[in-house]
Amino acid sequence: MRYIMRLPSLKESDLYYPIREYLLSQGYKVNAEVKNCDITATRNKELIIIELKTHFNATLLIQAADRQRVADAVYVALPHPADFGKHRNWKGMCNLLKRLGIGLILVHFLKSGPRVEVSFHPGAPPVRKQYKKRGVILREIRDRSGEYNIGGITRTKLITAYREAAIVIACHLDTSGKLSPAELRAKGTGKRTQSILSKNYYGWFERVDRGIYELHPEGKKALLEYPELVKFHRTKDISK
Repeated sequence: MRYIMRLPSLKESDLYYPIREYLLSQGYKVNAEVKNCDITATRNKELIIIELKTHFNATLLIQAADRQRVADAVYVALPHPADFGKHRNWKGMCNLLKRLGIGLILVHFLKSGPRVEVSFHPGAPPVRKQYKKRGVILREIRDRSGEYNIGGITRTKLITAYREAAIVIACHLDTSGKLSPAELRAKGTGKRTQSILSKNYYGWFERVDRGIYELHPEGKKALLEYPELVKFHRTKDISK
């Protein structure tokens, strides 16, 4: 079969949606760009990490080996080579991944649409786990209300759990006007409300009196940048 894309024209983000759909079909919850991981997939207590690349290189190996310290299984995902016979060092690459305990996922870009193939699953690498870092990744996944990022994409603002929490606060201030942290928490903005307002990392908030905050014009602009997320949280509040 002929491919609908040539390898030089592919981007890492082109691999994301086919792999996401495959993982969802296997019963995983999928998140993109969590703590620098291209894709995370969770099912019960299992954590899988997939790193996306259009070409096999040393950077991919370094990233995958690092992820082994926090994940139950790590895969690298690549486009299926157009011609195995002419793909240099293909056997050596597969052998190296297997020796490192890293799985390989290939995405076929066909005329009929993309198809995902798990070439081989990871083995058990002799890696000491970093449970604290693993916990940070799992908390980040837990605290996101949905999936608003695309794995492998660059030069764009990621919606992290922290950014989403700030957007929720901004939504309430935009709707209700001046509020205290306690009043915001009563509306469901969470434990980090006081910290987010005090640090004002994004410059979205303004303290107008002791313990009273309102939305800064920069915050109003920011709400326009995340219409999907703003709509979700405002609809959620109305439905309560």
